[in-house]
Amino acid sequence: MTRNSEPSLVPSAPLNVGCVCMTLDRAALAAALIQETGDAAFYSRLIESRPHLFADVAVFLDAAELVQMQRIVEAIEAVIRHPAYGAAVLAWTPAGAVRDFGPRGVFMGYDFHLGRNGPALIEINTNAGGAILNAALARAQRSCCSDAITPEFMDMTAFDTDIAEMFAKEWRHQHETGSPATIAIVDDRPGEQYLYPEFLLMQRLLQRHGHEVWIADPSELEYRDGCLRRSGTRIDLVYNRLTDFSLEQPEHAALRAAYDDASVVVTPNPHNHALFADKRNLTLLSDSTLLAEWGVDPALIRILSAGVPATERVTPDRTDRFWSNRKQFFFKPSSGFGSRAAYRGDKLTRTVWQEICQGDYVAQAYVAPSERLIEFDGEKQRRKIDVRLYTYEGRILLVAARLYQGQTTNMRTIGGGFAPVLLTTTAGLSTACQMCANRTEVIVSPPTRMDRQR
Repeated sequence: MTRNSEPSLVPSAPLNVGCVCMTLDRAALAAALIQETGDAAFYSRLIESRPHLFADVAVFLDAAELVQMQRIVEAIEAVIRHPAYGAAVLAWTPAGAVRDFGPRGVFMGYDFHLGRNGPALIEINTNAGGAILNAALARAQRSCCSDAITPEFMDMTAFDTDIAEMFAKEWRHQHETGSPATIAIVDDRPGEQYLYPEFLLMQRLLQRHGHEVWIADPSELEYRDGCLRRSGTRIDLVYNRLTDFSLEQPEHAALRAAYDDASVVVTPNPHNHALFADKRNLTLLSDSTLLAEWGVDPALIRILSAGVPATERVTPDRTDRFWSNRKQFFFKPSSGFGSRAAYRGDKLTRTVWQEICQGDYVAQAYVAPSERLIEFDGEKQRRKIDVRLYTYEGRILLVAARLYQGQTTNMRTIGGGFAPVLLTTTAGLSTACQMCANRTEVIVSPPTRMDRQR
């Protein structure tokens, strides 16, 4: 069963393919980042060297589409708490990820394509990057359609407080009382990571809320006397950005030992990834018959049936069928991340297909992304859209988009990168498009606080 996307049938499509107004004020973005970090060279040193980190345009999202996305997230969070789901997932979970120490996982990322049948969940990420960068991006936007667009972003001061409280709650989920004094943001070779600027922004944010914060490579950590340490300093909480989701690689042994002993709070952690982000889990969430057998609320099943594309594991008995119908599927490794080793079926070669058959892959019904019109060097071009909800405990923290070309998001596309999301309603779309066609000035419309009540 394949779902397709026609941009003309997506409620927000008229604005996305009809408006080419540039809404990013890069001077304002530079000023915001400099103010946050106190580093006058932050923008020139770390952002200008990443020219495709931010797109120059906003992405328009119909308010009803966002409501649908939130319902899908809430349905998933409800099913994940179901005992039968937990038992099924833990059957293929690495032994070291079975134990639940309490943390829920900071910055959960739910990624969607806007299909003609409504938003379609493409994948779930437990260490979704970009939230803090997108918060900074929201400060630097100018709306060219302010009469029709109702920005429902959040007050950024409240956003910072919410993020700090999220980390404090992760501590309390494991320890019940108190708060972490020292936090380490951990990734392999963090200074070489494309999103390293975000690590620095997160460090400043948490420092402003009273924490001592390190950015560390796992090789800098040692575990002795029941404490995880960096340069002799005890680490209370680790904001985990590693893509070794089970912490099985030898170079992560110190962190893994501390995690196993519950001597440090790790978020997101192996258990979070096992419950949410293993691609095999999508085979459960999209299986209406199985969910009904488990006794899941029929209303939740209907939401998931409409919002989670059918997904199956690639097993030997299914390979011939998948190859014959490969154009209808997107193939992903069960433990993959960042779209690595993921392939659209219509792009497959026999050689790659053999690798897929020998690996642990899932096949997801392909939902084509909707598109955004941009103007580059005087030429109008189209870019694909992914919409990401950053959440914590099922509550939306931030809505953002990524623009890209090719099979997957890669932050390397000219005219692509992170883009802010502006909300509108279907009733206002035709008027807004006409305004965009006629208007020459740009109207400044600062973001207002998003209503985040459940």
